[in-house]
Amino acid sequence: MTGQKNGLTYADAGVDIDAGNALVERIKPAARRTSRPGTMSGLGGFGALFDLKAAGYVDPVLVAATDGVGTKLRIAIETGNVGGVGIDLVAMCVNDLVCQGAEPLFFLDYFATGKLDLDQASAVIEGIATGCALSGCALIGGETAEMPGMYHGGDFDLAGFAVGAMERGADLPAGVAAGDVLLGLASAGVHSNGYSLVRKVVEMSGLGWNDPAPFGEGPLGAALLTPTRLYVKSALAAVRAGGVHALAHITGGGLTENLPRVLPDDLGADIDLNAWALPPVFRWLAETAGIEQAELLKTFNAGIGMVLAVQADRAAALVALLEQAGETVFTIGTVTPGAGMRYSGKLL
Repeated sequence: MTGQKNGLTYADAGVDIDAGNALVERIKPAARRTSRPGTMSGLGGFGALFDLKAAGYVDPVLVAATDGVGTKLRIAIETGNVGGVGIDLVAMCVNDLVCQGAEPLFFLDYFATGKLDLDQASAVIEGIATGCALSGCALIGGETAEMPGMYHGGDFDLAGFAVGAMERGADLPAGVAAGDVLLGLASAGVHSNGYSLVRKVVEMSGLGWNDPAPFGEGPLGAALLTPTRLYVKSALAAVRAGGVHALAHITGGGLTENLPRVLPDDLGADIDLNAWALPPVFRWLAETAGIEQAELLKTFNAGIGMVLAVQADRAAALVALLEQAGETVFTIGTVTPGAGMRYSGKLL
């Protein structure tokens, strides 16, 4: 009788269940440090539980958001500097939630790769946990998908899912009126939008990721991976202080497309482009590729990552509160009668 050959295993097909289990064990401490009132269970179950009453809500409305990091991941993968994109993932979701007036409560992530690298995946999820801790929401679950044949050469993709809540009747935007003052909160850099154009500009420049950044300190790749700023705690503090009528997260589409999303159809905005200085990274991108001001304003945040429309007689107090919370605040314009964005001054 001839000996039988061993049959194929899932590992032979490129999927290592043991590595996935090891990742869950490795990231449990990171998830635990994001625990907050309302958290009911840790990682490893088929689902995750959250208690809204324990979180302090009486008559809550839930708000959900999902997003990714986009082609910024390409730079992270090519440089091996992957920790910051976890913060980006959280920021892209929770900064949207707060624009509805909601407090982010919990977060789940989806990490997909061709072959699971424990160190790489752990670094990403540690970044996710950091983003959650900084925005006051709990990392309560997620999914790691190992998919050989779909992703190659260390490639991976990320998606994030955040759920928040507010008391019924507290949703934003609400009460936006002509004469409201527009407060712009400074961005930390390019954040997580426009990276297909960023990578094209870098290609045109002839620079590599390890070359010195022409617009700042350190290597170019690391400078372009500066994480998206988290505005949750400062924005919620402003909302709770009173006088905030709307918030707009300035992501893809820039000021040109995102601010009108929170304005009534019959209102627009006058924006003074001289109210803030264009950060060096955007000036370098524009000058290297000949990007015109209008294109810059509808592709990138151009230095303003969040805009608040506030009651005029509350503006000074809210500026002080936001600055005390660590934000750099610019008074960038006003809400005006008549739809449309109107710019004065120039960035470039």
